[in-house]
Amino acid sequence: MSRETISQSISIVHPISLSHGKNAEVWDTTGKRYIDFVGGIGVLNLGHCHPGVVEAIREQATKLTHYAFNAAPHTPYIELMDRLTAFIPVNYPVSGMLTNSGAEAAENALKIVRGATGRTAVIAFDGAFHGRTLATLNLNGKVAPYKQKVGVLPGPVYHLPYPSADNGVSCAEALKAMDRLFSVEIDISDVACFIIEPVQGEAGFLALNIAFAQALRCFCDEHDILLIADEIQSGFGRTGQRFAFSRLGIEPDLILLGKSIAGGVPLGAVVGRKTLMDNLPKGGLGGTYSGNPIACAAALATLDAMTDEHLQEWGSQQEEAIVGRYEAWRSQRLSPYLGRLTGVGAMRGIELTSTDGTPAPQQLTQLLSLARDAGLLLMPSGRSRHIIRLLAPLTIEPAVLEEGLDILQACLKQLV
Repeated sequence: MSRETISQSISIVHPISLSHGKNAEVWDTTGKRYIDFVGGIGVLNLGHCHPGVVEAIREQATKLTHYAFNAAPHTPYIELMDRLTAFIPVNYPVSGMLTNSGAEAAENALKIVRGATGRTAVIAFDGAFHGRTLATLNLNGKVAPYKQKVGVLPGPVYHLPYPSADNGVSCAEALKAMDRLFSVEIDISDVACFIIEPVQGEAGFLALNIAFAQALRCFCDEHDILLIADEIQSGFGRTGQRFAFSRLGIEPDLILLGKSIAGGVPLGAVVGRKTLMDNLPKGGLGGTYSGNPIACAAALATLDAMTDEHLQEWGSQQEEAIVGRYEAWRSQRLSPYLGRLTGVGAMRGIELTSTDGTPAPQQLTQLLSLARDAGLLLMPSGRSRHIIRLLAPLTIEPAVLEEGLDILQACLKQLV
């Protein structure tokens, strides 16, 4: 099967062709089975072809496959927004809009905060990833490969260190950098919003410092600056809760959603304070495919499955299995390249480092190949591409999870 018609600017992690999948397992076109610890890069918290999601898609496809909501509203969109806004754990009136992706949600959030504040400047964080569209590229806290060769980006955007126990940046260091930013680079009164991930994904699963999150919320309140939480990857149960911002003890003004919102069907959303969401003129928000009926039906089925009881159970089981294995590997000195375990809940990363503590990207590349040959798909991350991002479906069967961790263990042991 030729790939010559596909842009060579798309980077492929695993040079295989998948044909089908079920929960946490996938098969390629040769019939080889793999355990999937990638999960479509955080899209498949409910696994491949979840029965409830598949049935909802099938049923909706017999009724209405598409209608542009801004031309004529349809029931799945209305039902989903009612359910989705009730699912957001905040204490203020919520409204929102559906989008085609997380990046599109971020783009619309920027429009919303500009309309609400009359300001244009945005503060993002080192290591951030918010999408691949032109405006979201500027938010990303990493140049290669996303910002290379694309020229001047929309702005103004400024970046601060991301404080986390997982990267060694303290709350005090981040606050000092923020003080410098407003002393040297930009007037506070020009800032529309901060945008931050409660757990960074692309950077290798770094959990935000709780004290900093609370200080940032207070700072925003004091200066009439809006706070956007990007929950595109950390949301919908990835950390064992509905959304990761809850562990921080704060409420953001806007929340970006995507990835696992609809069981693998393209969908995103920006939701938040109703006063903010309603501030643009009629027609200021919308989109032809945004809130497609089939995607909405899939999202409704996803919400049916994501009860608090299920999320806590799935998250705890996966966290205990991963942390238990990792601690055993450390005590056994399984590999000289085994670095720290990062993240929180079932959103975990494993660093590969050399004996002097520096990143070991060559060993990660070797691990990807060894694991794939052994029937396990892994996803790299981190600024140096040296962190394994563990994103198995939350619904993975315990025996399959253990089998995958067995393969990972054997491959770590082979690293040279």
